[in-house]
Amino acid sequence: MAGQKVALVAGANGVVGRRLVEELATLDDWRVIGVGRRANTSIPGVQMLGVDLLDATDVARVIGSHLEVTHLFYAAYQDRPTWAELVPPNVAMLDNVLNAVTGPALRHVSLMQGYKVYGGHLGPFKTPARETDPYFMPPEFMVDQQRLLEARQQGQPWSWSAMRPAVVGGTALGNPLNLVVAIAVYASLSKEAGLPLRFPGKPGAYDKIVEMTDTGLLARATIWAATNPESENQAYNINNGDVFRWREMWPLIAEYFDMEVAPPLPLQLATVMADKGPAWQAMQERHDLARIPYKDVSSWAFADFVWSWDYDMFADGSKARRHGFVEHVQTSAMLFAQFDQLRAAGVIPCWTARRT
Repeated sequence: MAGQKVALVAGANGVVGRRLVEELATLDDWRVIGVGRRANTSIPGVQMLGVDLLDATDVARVIGSHLEVTHLFYAAYQDRPTWAELVPPNVAMLDNVLNAVTGPALRHVSLMQGYKVYGGHLGPFKTPARETDPYFMPPEFMVDQQRLLEARQQGQPWSWSAMRPAVVGGTALGNPLNLVVAIAVYASLSKEAGLPLRFPGKPGAYDKIVEMTDTGLLARATIWAATNPESENQAYNINNGDVFRWREMWPLIAEYFDMEVAPPLPLQLATVMADKGPAWQAMQERHDLARIPYKDVSSWAFADFVWSWDYDMFADGSKARRHGFVEHVQTSAMLFAQFDQLRAAGVIPCWTARRT
């Protein structure tokens, strides 16, 4: 097809990358190549490549032959125990991919980031965070990745964009950074046990201002930034457009699951939910659910991390709107829609939901 764009999505199996692949696959003028450690996507028309992004030789062999790539969407991530240990592998993976795809057809590189760029994971920080806020004392792999990208772009015909979502809401399973699935599983197991829905985070986290980013909205914003001439070499905060407190959102979630709300109680979910595999299996059998392994739905460490934020966590998303991306999503509606998707897929039971 004349003028067709060719997207290569690195990290295509993740909660962000998977939704980006799905969105691109609906567009007639795009051909999509997904890259992951496992070539297991089943999206029609999408070519999937299995490759270890830490292996420079493997990356060059598998990806380097695709000189037709016009747009690189980089959403890959490898977890490590400490902030310092995150830097080497995540910078190396980006470097390996850039070495393999920066051919003559390349027009744009999109880098997926987050509020770690502002130090949001370290403690109270300036809010609302803005794209012009200064960096802080390293280590921080997202900052190093952007510096690498900016250095590599100098004198090249391609441009870059950096997307900075809040906590991302999506339904991809087998991902360690999925709060929506953690909420759905925690609520479902609580209901099965005859318990009310109790906020398990730090006491201060219940009242602080937070926000989320829908994966679909993020995917469309990412494609917009990669194809909008005014967005060349720009970073964007991408959020749903509303903010909330868990004190207000938690009763709405409980209502969806037809549960009562109990007072918050600090629970380390990585500890208290570690032995719930048998309860999960019993619930699957009782409700004839899909036989999804417990390890693929238990993002407890990430949920503990998010619910430890006893400080405000939000950013100014107006720059993207000023530059032309004006889509927004109501966060409660996003959560309900994604809970519905998990029900339809047989991940959690289909109890009757109460909604106001």
